[in-house]
Amino acid sequence: MLALVMVMLLGLSACQSPATVNELRGTGDLGLVIERASGSVLVVETTGNSVLGRVEGLGDLSHASVVYSRDGRYGYVFGRDGGLTKVDLLTRSITERVMQSGNSIGGAISQDGRYVAVSNYEPGGVKVFDSETLALVADVPATYTNAEGETAQSKTVGLVDAPGNQFVFSLFDAGEIWTLDMAADSHEITRYDAGDAPYDGLITPDGRYYIAGLFGEDGLSMLDLWEPQAGVTDILPGYGKGEQKLPVYKMPHLEGWAIADGRAFVPAVGHHQVLVADMNDWSLMDRIDVQGQPVFVMASPDNRQIWVSFAHPDNDVIQVIDARTRKIIHTLEPGKAVLHMEFTPRGERVWVSARDSNRVTVYDTRTLDPVATLSAENPSGIFFTSRAHSLGL
Repeated sequence: MLALVMVMLLGLSACQSPATVNELRGTGDLGLVIERASGSVLVVETTGNSVLGRVEGLGDLSHASVVYSRDGRYGYVFGRDGGLTKVDLLTRSITERVMQSGNSIGGAISQDGRYVAVSNYEPGGVKVFDSETLALVADVPATYTNAEGETAQSKTVGLVDAPGNQFVFSLFDAGEIWTLDMAADSHEITRYDAGDAPYDGLITPDGRYYIAGLFGEDGLSMLDLWEPQAGVTDILPGYGKGEQKLPVYKMPHLEGWAIADGRAFVPAVGHHQVLVADMNDWSLMDRIDVQGQPVFVMASPDNRQIWVSFAHPDNDVIQVIDARTRKIIHTLEPGKAVLHMEFTPRGERVWVSARDSNRVTVYDTRTLDPVATLSAENPSGIFFTSRAHSLGL
């Protein structure tokens, strides 16, 4: 009898063990916050708006981004120093790490989750790795013929995943857009002429249009992936024609662009404006004046609000635009040097990082009131695991 009681007590104790409870959790409400100065990331959860732990040793994260495995357990962190690090969010540890170049600018994970591709500045090109082991699968040097007639290697930017297990990216120096087909062993590459100096790229949520922003001219270059034989077309050409272009303190990011009510909201380069395009014909239909040079222009998941962050020296605020009226409805002050924002999967909250205030502020998107503040060491990018199920993120 005594033995039976002891077994029952041990079983009850095991069921109540905090360690057991903490180990049994899903990944759907998890995410990573980049701590750019210390080469570390915070593992966070959005249900209780809390930090679960820190993972260190990720190198130079001054311009870092993250993509996720299909199950949301692993985050692939792209460091500015060329490091590619696979982080386990459940054990809060590094499982694999490779130094794949001298200077990288981001990456993507393939539609089937098998491949992770990295976009490089130095020496240029794109490298593709096995997502399980980080073994090299393909090396795409992104070569082109320069103005002197010599073969050169271009910086690559705007790397995204696309349907059909493709990667799409832009060549800054060559003025081209390339597609890389990972569905076949041949890894076929197709090249398209684009505008002058594409600096970033995005793909529409349905995976049809790849759009590259242009630093060398006003406008954007668009490739219709449903009809790629038509080549690249120009959209929003000359949007700043006749206007004085301002010094560009930070290039806008297109990855988190906004689509709402059949319209695309994109940041203008060198202007204090958010451009509004009609997605039926990609014509310019409006220009919204904002308080600085926009960096991120992001739509809430319900598409009712457009949230805008800004470059230095106006980077201490966020402006919120009503998508229907296209009017600014609120200006928030999350802290010094706002760098990034991320909506929770269903959009009831948005997390905003303020690098020089060493904090992340969580806002209620209905009331626009802050509901939580988290301490972080020079935080920048915020990436939730819901990205695992979206194209181009």
